[in-house]
Amino acid sequence: MNELLQIHQYLPHQKPMLMVDGIRQITSEGVECEFFVSPESVFVENGFLSESGLIENAAQSASCIVAQSYYLEETQNSVIGFISSIRSVTICHKPPAGSIIVTKAVLLSRFDSENYSTCRVQCRTFQEEILLLEGEINLFIQEQGNEKGRSTPGQE
Repeated sequence: MNELLQIHQYLPHQKPMLMVDGIRQITSEGVECEFFVSPESVFVENGFLSESGLIENAAQSASCIVAQSYYLEETQNSVIGFISSIRSVTICHKPPAGSIIVTKAVLLSRFDSENYSTCRVQCRTFQEEILLLEGEINLFIQEQGNEKGRSTPGQE
């Protein structure tokens, strides 16, 4: 397996709320992230990752697509992000603690302003070949305390 990209280059989250361990691959239009479901995770209930944990994992994975443009500059920007709406979500299975899940997200649309972005992203989460989650979410990502703006991937 290839080495994972460090997630802290793309997300501000810290444990216990960090739901992505690393990035397998990323472009300006998509991302593939990996997460080990720790038995100690706050989202593990009765030995399985909860539905809310699956959704949070998908949202954090998806936000890496847009958030990368806030981290392209040499200075570390501070960003916040949240799910602005869930357009659709289907939970097919919950993975057991101790398993590794992979979330693939594809950017469907994006709007950028001076210091925030909104986007619609399609997400699919797997444990090996088993589909766990499928859905579309809208995300809001905002830069905090930096009036400088940011680069769009490929336009540095």
